[in-house]
Amino acid sequence: MTLRRAVRTAVAAALIAVTAAGTATAGTQISGSVDIRCAAGTLHQDASWYLPDGKPTAMVWIQHGFARSNAQIGALAASFADAGYLVFAPSLPFMQLQGCTLQNLGDNNAFLHNVAELFGTATDPAGALAAGLAAAARRSGVPVPELPSDLVFLGHSAGAEAVTFVADRIRSTHPETFTGLRGVILLDPVKSFIGDNIARALTGLDPTGLPILTISAAPALCNSFGIGTTAVQSLRRPFVGIRLRGGVHTDAEGASSDPLGTLFCGTPTAANAATLSTLALGWTGDFLSGATGSTEPRARALLTGGVAADLLPGS
Repeated sequence: MTLRRAVRTAVAAALIAVTAAGTATAGTQISGSVDIRCAAGTLHQDASWYLPDGKPTAMVWIQHGFARSNAQIGALAASFADAGYLVFAPSLPFMQLQGCTLQNLGDNNAFLHNVAELFGTATDPAGALAAGLAAAARRSGVPVPELPSDLVFLGHSAGAEAVTFVADRIRSTHPETFTGLRGVILLDPVKSFIGDNIARALTGLDPTGLPILTISAAPALCNSFGIGTTAVQSLRRPFVGIRLRGGVHTDAEGASSDPLGTLFCGTPTAANAATLSTLALGWTGDFLSGATGSTEPRARALLTGGVAADLLPGS
């Protein structure tokens, strides 16, 4: 085992032992579960929903990273709910003997196909996604919201690879759902050591013109020294995002990070967490309004305003 793999294993083991509650305060958060097929069985995964006031503008899936849970992206999820979005934030396994894992530790493709089915069957009231939301709402005593047809995916760390793979799977198996997928935002993406899921998914998505942007930190151990960001830069586009010069891997977690996350992957500053949230919210609005030509100027405006970051070009 290489030193990098040994350290990564130690990080995962430590983070498995301890998790912390999120600190989201905006919007209405309700908790429940979502059923996802796993080999011959079904996993009942914890899931949080963040409900906006009034009718949601779109549904946003925010996926946590390796050895983390949905608690760690609570602050970011709450900011999206406060902006009018219905947020789906599931906890997905990262250590599971049948390959039903967030990150590819052998072959998790079949499991991610099943995750894609959640969105492909979202309009079916009996589908797992709608059923999970309805059960959580009833348990919390709030009205059951309708799932919007417009979607935006955000993934942090290994969750970035997962949402990219799922987006590409939806493209090939649920074209009617794919028309409602308005964009993907990858937050310091990490590529699995095994396989090439993110590269293959990006290759499949690139010709569609689907907006795919990244907000990355400087190369470091927790982001596998930037190889996920390098994969995003293979897109045949002039602009694919920004890299925060003083950023750390936990910037996406912000106030919802925990002591072990900050110990191993750095402590996010309030300024960097705010920059990430502001830019992700702005880009999401651009995706939904069709103003995708505004995504690069929006990033440049932040740099002009004093944010220490660099623009990331594609190939």
